Amino acid sequence: MIAGSSLANNATRGGTGPEIGPPDAPALLCHSPEEAAGHLIGFIRRNPRLFILTGAGMSTDSGIPDYRDGEGAWKRKQPVQHQEFMESQGIRQRYWGRSLIGWPTIRNAEPNPAHFYVAEMEARSHAGYVVTQNVDRLHQRAGSPGAVDLHGRADQVVCMACGLRSSRDDVHDRCHRLNPDFTVFTARAAPDGDADLDVDFSSFQVADCASCGGILKPDVVFFGDNVPKPRVTAAFQALDASDGLLVIGSSLMVYSGYRFCRRAHEQGKPIATLNLGRTRADGIVDLKLNARISETLKATLADL
Repeated sequence: MIAGSSLANNATRGGTGPEIGPPDAPALLCHSPEEAAGHLIGFIRRNPRLFILTGAGMSTDSGIPDYRDGEGAWKRKQPVQHQEFMESQGIRQRYWGRSLIGWPTIRNAEPNPAHFYVAEMEARSHAGYVVTQNVDRLHQRAGSPGAVDLHGRADQVVCMACGLRSSRDDVHDRCHRLNPDFTVFTARAAPDGDADLDVDFSSFQVADCASCGGILKPDVVFFGDNVPKPRVTAAFQALDASDGLLVIGSSLMVYSGYRFCRRAHEQGKPIATLNLGRTRADGIVDLKLNARISETLKATLADL
């Protein structure tokens, strides 16, 4: 994910959708990974073929910042909207200028233990389908090649005119060559390959499509854009065939992830969440584990 980008829900990522569950929904506060693992082991044994949905909390241990705090509130200003990106040259300049600093944070990130533990759950047939809201491709690099990138992938760029796809690194290098003066800036990395850089971007030269001159955009779903329907349909079909839903590292405040909890709840399928802090689904889950992800999954797999 990249400078000012964001992932959408089925209408808009920032849309309202169903109401958020009550903030006082009962939570299972676990004081150790072993305690949390004991509850998760029972959930897995009762529901041996899981649909797993992961979010930003999966990748924070890889050095990729997340969006929200423990209450599900934004930590910083919301990312750019899809329509703004498409209509405003100034927005695109700011986006690509900040991504000169922010993109390497995602490009250079390595899978952390949690990604490998999810891959092990697949290998041991505890997970039949993995969907991630992240665009960092860390699940695939950790041994989950079939993981579905619900919101796309940040390592590819697509031309919005002719559809040509190219490497993000290639576009990144072109932007560097076009804007040598911007290489002197440093800033703190932000979610989606963004960076907390506040300078004048009016002179920034945006790299356009090398084939047709069209607008280039990371191949991810921004706020205000739609997740491709075939991707959602396939995920729903996999959820329908699963015994239960396990959400890892997501506050579910974005409807594109929450809808899987809503569908599972409507079907009477059990739902478990493993996440530090509140989630949007707290009012409908069967098991809420407020515990660290990697340590809990490690202890779970050791005794499962």
